Amino acid sequence: MAASVLIRRAVFTDIPTLLKLLTLLFSIEKDFVFNIEKQEQGLRLLLAENRAAVFVAEEDGQVIGMCSGQLLISTAEGGPSALVEDVVVLPDWQGKGLGCRLLTAVSEWAASQGASRVQLLADRNNVPALAFYQKTAFQITEMICLRRTI
Repeated sequence: MAASVLIRRAVFTDIPTLLKLLTLLFSIEKDFVFNIEKQEQGLRLLLAENRAAVFVAEEDGQVIGMCSGQLLISTAEGGPSALVEDVVVLPDWQGKGLGCRLLTAVSEWAASQGASRVQLLADRNNVPALAFYQKTAFQITEMICLRRTI
């Protein structure tokens, strides 16, 4: 079943389905409120950006998961690193290795762009997600996320 799933780069015609996946993701994350106009604008910017990539998992023409990444310059790394965002797989498909495959696709893309590290933010209360990330070789650091709206 999961072996027949195709991992590919997202295209603009995927946006309506990606928005549905983001609705699911944002329902879990307490720090974000889904806003269709903002999320659509963000997806359009990501898909048009050379230093970003969105990957989807597709089964029989249906997008069932997504993961995005974008490059940053890291002074710690002395070069590019990648920020992974929006890792989400439909509930019926979770636990079948698709999240791992999506993260691998983003990591391979980032490495091909010269990145030596991938990093992500996760909701500290999303225990299943934290366990998944640790299982996929992400390490919890001493860093915390702070933000300010401007």
